[in-house]
Order: sequence, then C-alpha cells, then structure tokens
Amino acid sequence: MGMLVSRKKTRKVRVGKIYIGGDAPVSVQSMTNTRTSDIAATIRQINELEKAGCDIVRVAVPDMESAFAVEKIKKEVSAPVVADIHFDYRLAITAMEKGADKVRINPGNIGSEERVKSVVSCAKERGIPIRIGVNSGSLEKDLLVKYGGITPEALVESALRHVYILEKLNFCDIVISLKATNVPLMIAAYRLISEKVDYPLHVGVTEAGTIYSGTVKSAVGIGALLAMGIGDTIRVSLTGDPLEEIKAGKAILKSLGLYSRGAELISCPTCGRTRINLIKIAEEVEKALENIDKPIKVAVMGCAVNGPGEAREADIGIAGGEGCALLFRHGEIIRKIPEDKIVDELMAEIEKL
Repeated sequence: MGMLVSRKKTRKVRVGKIYIGGDAPVSVQSMTNTRTSDIAATIRQINELEKAGCDIVRVAVPDMESAFAVEKIKKEVSAPVVADIHFDYRLAITAMEKGADKVRINPGNIGSEERVKSVVSCAKERGIPIRIGVNSGSLEKDLLVKYGGITPEALVESALRHVYILEKLNFCDIVISLKATNVPLMIAAYRLISEKVDYPLHVGVTEAGTIYSGTVKSAVGIGALLAMGIGDTIRVSLTGDPLEEIKAGKAILKSLGLYSRGAELISCPTCGRTRINLIKIAEEVEKALENIDKPIKVAVMGCAVNGPGEAREADIGIAGGEGCALLFRHGEIIRKIPEDKIVDELMAEIEKL
C-alpha cells in the first residue's frame, strides 16, 4: 500500500535526541503529572513513559525548585525534557541552564523586551527550541474583542504575535501549537496556521477529557489534521495516567500508517458467526503485543468470511472456526490450533518472525 498520507514539509527542529518536523517521523509527547520538585517520582514517570513509546516528555515548571530539579531529572532519563513555563522569564532561563531540551513559553506573556531577549539569547546559545503554545482558554483580551470571541483567526493571530517577537530577534527554532477544546475550531486553526508558516506544528486537543471521551475527541481532531498532512508532533491530553496518552497517541498514528514501531492488531467486531471467544483472545493478544517491538500486523478474526482475507494482509493471524482457529503466516495456512492454545501458539509464532 505504501504511505497514503503525505505530510506538509516543515522546518526541522532538534529537541535533545529527537527531531520535530522536516522528514522526522511524527513524535508522541506527554506531560508528567507528578510534582516536578519530587525528583524521584518525576524520573520514575518519565522513564515509564519512554518505555511505553513516548518520544518527548514535558514537565511543569511553576517555581524555582522545579527549574532546579530539571538538572537531576535530566541525569536519570534519556527522553528529551521540555520545561513548561508561564509568565516568569527567570524560570525559563534557569530550566535551560539546568539542561531542559526545549521550553514552552509564550514570549508575549513574560514582560519587557529585555526579558524576552535574555530568554532568547540563552536558548540560542544552547541550541534549545521554543514552543509557542496558544490555548483557546487564555486568549488575549484584545483579540477576543477584535474577533468577537474565540475563532480560528484569533488563535492564529495570537500565535503569530508570539512568533513575530522571536523572529525579530532572529530566532527561528520554533514549534507552534494552537490548542482548543472545541475540535472543529482546533482543526480550522491548525489548517489556517499551516498555510501561513512552515514551522513544525505540535497538535492536540486541549483538556480533551477523561480516557474514553478524551481519546475519541483527540483521535478526531489530531487524526483529521494528520490525514491532511498537518502535524509534526502530537499530544493526547487526558484526565488520567499519562501512559494512557501514549497508548492513544500511538494508536492514532498507527491508524494512519504514520507509526512504524511495534505491532498492530487487526481484529473483527465478532458476530453471530463467531464460534470462539474472540473478544477475550483479542484482548489477551493485544496485551501480549505491548512488549513486541517488531513492525508487524497481527490479525485476530472470528470466522471464515473476512478472516482468511484479512489474515492474508497481515504478517500473521488466526481465523476462528468451531472451537479452534486456523493459523496464517503471510497468507499461508500453517495449521489448526485448539481454542485454549490460540494465544500461546500465536505469540510463539510471532517470536519466530
């Protein structure tokens, strides 16, 4: 099939060992929900996130203690660390001095031109990019008045204001996000900014909600943009364990053929033709596949209607029969497996691939 989604060419920005934009794959981000000043807990969470497939991790830096903590955190993790800063330019400078790989800050919110200059010169010196993060919930008052509320144009103008401050200082290592809780608004805003700039875009639906509804909302918003070729790094914002954000982010990318690591499971919804306990089998296989890093497609199908066809598309798969299943490898039937052995034998075959 090859790649059906063609991505818009953006500039390439380096964040630690990861690149955003250009020809770099779309990266998945998350944010810790530990107190950043609780260094041990934060390190533990970052390492868990990276193990789950997170490419870039952001930490909140609300105070100096958190800014200083970045130094110790960086020593114990290999994922790039982004410092999330609001209003206080000194926190940005300290976090960068302590080894942050990127800062998220809106230059228009940190005061005088002198302050902005000092943040930019520190970032330049260290080769650290800046993400401008505009949020529908904190749009400037004058833009709300000008546009009569939160509109795609208002979000874009807000972002471009911040971008312009950095460009005036000859700083172009910029990533932009324009997050909104309203999905159509967020899609329209990203489409608009994508026409105006070639900076890489960090895409997400802000405050999307709890795990189920937030995942759906994020998948629609992020997925719609990625399908148009817009988006270089993504964050699924969920009220829950950040590990759930990574799972959702990877699944969104896999669904569009934009994620080449790890196994992809294809399974049927089951119907009256199904004669094996397919739901349980599919859940067990999915769980077992979490630790498999091979870029393979695994099909778990309930019956002989679509089963063999889908299993042929996959690298390996099963199609259910009466209390048993046929095992397919690259479209060839290998053998019959009794129902109680399906998961074990399928996983054993995957190990051999």
